[in-house]
Amino acid sequence: MAYDLDIFGEAYQSTNPKAPVYRLFAKSPRGRRVEIGGIWEKENQNGGKYFSLSVNTGYGKLNANLGRFPAQDDEDLMAVIPWD
Repeated sequence: MAYDLDIFGEAYQSTNPKAPVYRLFAKSPRGRRVEIGGIWEKENQNGGKYFSLSVNTGYGKLNANLGRFPAQDDEDLMAVIPWD
């Protein structure tokens, strides 16, 4: 993550309830595909679904929730909301 990398996700199917729903990959500067993290679907106290992600940055992990970007109407656009 110390480089300008293209990041992409692939849906992941598992019977493990703690498994991610997407695996995140990046292409290294040499063109190699590298797994860098995952996205999990979670449920809040009110039963609403949301996504949480974890990415290995090379200097530690970035943990964040994916949420609605304020004042926008695009259902596909999400904001990355970091947390420790």
